[in-house]
Amino acid sequence: MTASPRDPIAWERIVADVADALIFIDTQGVIRVWNARCEALFGFSAGEALGQSVDLIIPEHLRSAHWHAFEQAMARGATRHGAEVRTTRATHRDGRRLYVDMTFSVVRDAAGHALGSAAMARDATERYLAERARQAAGG
Repeated sequence: MTASPRDPIAWERIVADVADALIFIDTQGVIRVWNARCEALFGFSAGEALGQSVDLIIPEHLRSAHWHAFEQAMARGATRHGAEVRTTRATHRDGRRLYVDMTFSVVRDAAGHALGSAAMARDATERYLAERARQAAGG
């Protein structure tokens, strides 16, 4: 089954019901799509996140690298890592530091021009910290 772009209800349901956090930012880095799983993961409601810079969830020390990679992806029309799942850092509304598994893609219009970036995210904090503890223990 293929959802038609002319059927906004289907797309709204997909965004709302997908199991992972789904974020879309425009070419300026402004959050335009923020589903309920984003709220559960990052702590910000859609009302707090929509219209804000994605810096909202990017730790300050990683912002320069993020924006450099983002600008390159927008210019290229593709991410450097393709569909590879990347574990990265994020910040929760309450200040907690998170580790998140994310995939990124450049969203393009019919002419191939970049419209922004979509990301799917899942909390990996517990797994990541357990792996680090195992490594520190020599195992």
